[in-house]
Amino acid sequence: MKVLVVGGGGREHAIVWALSKSKKVDKIYACPGNAGIAALAECEGISAMDGEKLLAYAKEKGVDFVVVGPDDPLAAGIADVFLDAGIPTFGPRKNAAIIEASKAFSKDLMKKYNIPSAAYEVFDNADAAIAYLKTAPMPIVLKADGLALGKGVLICNTLEEAEAGVAELMLDKAFGSAGDKIVIEEFMTGREVSVLCFSDGKTIIPMTSAQDHKRAGDGDTGLNTGGMGTFSPSPFYTEEVDRFCKEHVYQATIDAMRAEGREFKGVLFCGLMLTEKGPRVLEFNARFGDPETQVVLPRLKNDIMDVFMACADGTLDKIDLQFEDNAAVCVMLASDGYPVSYEKGFPIEGLEKFDGKDDYICFHSGSAFKDGKIVTNGGRVLGVTAIGDDLLTARAKAYEATDWISFENKYMRHDIGKAIDER
Repeated sequence: MKVLVVGGGGREHAIVWALSKSKKVDKIYACPGNAGIAALAECEGISAMDGEKLLAYAKEKGVDFVVVGPDDPLAAGIADVFLDAGIPTFGPRKNAAIIEASKAFSKDLMKKYNIPSAAYEVFDNADAAIAYLKTAPMPIVLKADGLALGKGVLICNTLEEAEAGVAELMLDKAFGSAGDKIVIEEFMTGREVSVLCFSDGKTIIPMTSAQDHKRAGDGDTGLNTGGMGTFSPSPFYTEEVDRFCKEHVYQATIDAMRAEGREFKGVLFCGLMLTEKGPRVLEFNARFGDPETQVVLPRLKNDIMDVFMACADGTLDKIDLQFEDNAAVCVMLASDGYPVSYEKGFPIEGLEKFDGKDDYICFHSGSAFKDGKIVTNGGRVLGVTAIGDDLLTARAKAYEATDWISFENKYMRHDIGKAIDER
């Protein structure tokens, strides 16, 4: 088969890496791809948002199957473009991708179908939002309704912080039109866990669990980012939690979407908070997480193409999804100054040290070619992933491997997976 992967980040590199191991895949294309993906796929610099050019390219190359990685293209209806042209595609249609594209939609869906989540209110007027905040208990959470690269969430400890947050989202437009409407949500406490689930619209199968680290600085300080590192599995995601979520979250959500006429095919990313009252949904995403994908897919036993095709054609109930009995940790190497401002274009040294090592993988998030060299090309640059028999071993190996890589302005957190010690 010829497969086209739409996107150019670390998540897409992990998907391409998994596809490269499939016995069913003969050729991989990627648009736009990056310098790391280019080692495994033929890359073409077409924007992931340009449906017309992507479709023309897929037809020109005789592509048999498409995998859409990022959230923005899915929200814009890229999957619809390929599906309407008769090309099998992994990823939800626009009317289903709304579960991530609109926080208000997902909260209303959960409320309607009794899917456990935090109490909330939705506002499209800043004055009304501030008036509500004056009566609300602190701390409280503000969320931009639309897509904001994983950064449009503000945790406010005081009324003053919350008022400033409303101004930032709704008046200053820190995240553009994503903040035209906001969700104000009850602050929940507990362990956070990410569970990515494959779905064919009827059947849903959870993958192994993971835990992301969103804040830029050690000790969960600083601004929210797209993710500074992750580990899998989460020791806090117990069999009891799994049973509860399979009944009350995963299947309930897929059934709710189908009942609403929004059949969901692809990956449903469930961000969970394990509270004293039980698991609650923090957020839904309509695609693989980044960097969760970089620790989940390396542990997958199945041929990923079998799973993608089953999701697309409605036969996921025939798949016996299995993961290795091991662990993986990913540490993001970023550009100093991320997520606010940073320089790029610096040569990356040491990538060759990962060659031939099955238990070490370097996934490219923001890289490019310049003058024949691989250079930094983003805030998050590389995801250094290591696999071990257990989480402590995998973490030690991942941090060992971060020393193999050097580039100017290299920055990382030094406490990824610290929660492992607190079991």
